[in-house]
Amino acid sequence: MSSEIRTGIIYDDRYLLHETGMHPEKKERLNAIMSFLEKKGVLEKLERVEPRKASVEEIEYAHTRKYIEEVENYCAKGYNALDLDTLICTQSYDTALLAAGGSITAVDKVMKDELDHVFAFVRPPGHHAEPSRGMGFCLFNNAAIAAYHAMKAYNLERILIYDWDVHHGNGTQLMLYHDPRALYLSTHQSPAYPGTGSIEEIGAGKGEGYTVNVPLSGGTSNKDLETILREILVPICDEYKPQLVMVSAGHDAHENDPLAGMALTSQGYGMMAGIMKEIADEHCDGKIVLLLEGGYNLNALSESVFNVLNTLAGWDMEPEGKPGDDHVRDSTWSRINTVKDKLKEYWPVLVK
Repeated sequence: MSSEIRTGIIYDDRYLLHETGMHPEKKERLNAIMSFLEKKGVLEKLERVEPRKASVEEIEYAHTRKYIEEVENYCAKGYNALDLDTLICTQSYDTALLAAGGSITAVDKVMKDELDHVFAFVRPPGHHAEPSRGMGFCLFNNAAIAAYHAMKAYNLERILIYDWDVHHGNGTQLMLYHDPRALYLSTHQSPAYPGTGSIEEIGAGKGEGYTVNVPLSGGTSNKDLETILREILVPICDEYKPQLVMVSAGHDAHENDPLAGMALTSQGYGMMAGIMKEIADEHCDGKIVLLLEGGYNLNALSESVFNVLNTLAGWDMEPEGKPGDDHVRDSTWSRINTVKDKLKEYWPVLVK
């Protein structure tokens, strides 16, 4: 690996063609991110990578052919929604192919050692999409498709997918629930949409023990989450030794997000990116792919994305936002101990 840190982004104006009007998951999210990075003077520091559309065969890594055809037909006929939450337009099918293809491109860039880290600014998001249905603003499951591509194209057997979106990634979990080639860990607010992600959900069959859910109460802070990651995720990864680190990077656990009730600040996302970088540097030559999921306060989203890139690229610029509370709640320690107790037979390191 080159001594110079190489960080890139996936972006394409065609991601703006998924028109959703005043819906929370709107094109202005990407406009805000790109404008903020330009204002901070860092766009020229990043390698901008053009995505390609995923093929139908690649989408089938995670979805049924029937569902793929349904999405294509609904968009072609001018339908405006897959369900009450998930809006579409005539361009949404092609945009969703481009989102999945951008996620695949990000994997290719790091696996071919052309970049160390890639943050894919894709939309529509993906982690709620299940094999035969879209939901929660998501059409195709970008994370699962990209993970299966990594398995197929590069014979990877150990992929970490950390989902830091405030909502549980039910689709990603479902698609990888039986597969030990992916370690799926989610920290998410509970109770909250979509209602999945209990501690009891740990995987099944050969994948038993490879799903780790840490449901969190409202008010969870940067320090709470940092403690959870260092007590649970880092030790597990020291055993698992991932060959690739992937992040379903939603930014809606921010204290200012309108769709959740957590207490992370923008600096919390830089902290989480730092832990992901430590894991990747230790186990897989720094290889990290981040895929944009939620985040609906435009300023909070933009600040948080900047902090993630600032940490990964090593710019040493002043982080955006405030540090946040430095106290770990008793309820957080209780949750950590409950998760460890549930998973210690699969990950003996959690007993220490």
